[in-house]
Amino acid sequence: MLTRTAILAAMAAAFAIAAAPASARAEEKTITVFAAASMKNALDDVDAAFTRQSSIKVVASFDASSALMKQIEGGAPADVFVSADLKWMDYGARKKLIQDDTRINLLGNTLVLIAPKVSKIEHVTIAPGFDLAKLAGDGRIATGDVTAVPVGIYAKAALEKLGVWPSVEPKMAMTANVRAALVLVARGEAPLGIVYSTDAKVEPGVKVVGMFPEDSHDPIVYPVAATAGAKPEAKVYLAFLRSQAAKSIFEAYGFAVLMKPTS
Repeated sequence: MLTRTAILAAMAAAFAIAAAPASARAEEKTITVFAAASMKNALDDVDAAFTRQSSIKVVASFDASSALMKQIEGGAPADVFVSADLKWMDYGARKKLIQDDTRINLLGNTLVLIAPKVSKIEHVTIAPGFDLAKLAGDGRIATGDVTAVPVGIYAKAALEKLGVWPSVEPKMAMTANVRAALVLVARGEAPLGIVYSTDAKVEPGVKVVGMFPEDSHDPIVYPVAATAGAKPEAKVYLAFLRSQAAKSIFEAYGFAVLMKPTS
């Protein structure tokens, strides 16, 4: 028969074993990153590498930069914001939602015209006056909302500069973010789409049929910053984004890295 002392010792040991995981979880450091939808694949890999190095867990939320910044403005607990354009980071700065001294222009991208992989469309020379409306036929041209979503804003600017916006405006299928536009084309629900080259690179169901001239729209820049209420670990994360390890991952996904690696 167990003595009272032995029973108490066994109970104490069991309690210690049960409490250990909870204690470890309590000490686990976590940051929340709000990032442009086009960054998902690359940033998932970067975040995994960061966690392996720092033991800081990253919880990422991906959507249109406009939607994410509005969520931050509404009180969403994000620590880091990565935008697909300067406009929404500027908005955050004006509203004092980000820490200006942490802001950097991290990445660059290019704008492309895509079609389903099985499409008969092979190559489109994108130049002033090109007949995009005719190319789309009875179908739609998918891209982000041209009034708010960065890829849509870039797309509209390019189409206006090329002089074809009036003819294609009725054919635009505007989505909540760039990945939603990508899916429409991959599924064959839209014969054409305007997305970033990095999106086309990760979706086997589409092919690039044309490249928009760089001077047809503002440079595609991805700025990043810690939010006004960010945890201290956010700065550790921002430093990692500028590392050689992160640069290698971003470049593998087709992004241009604008900052010289710090390590």
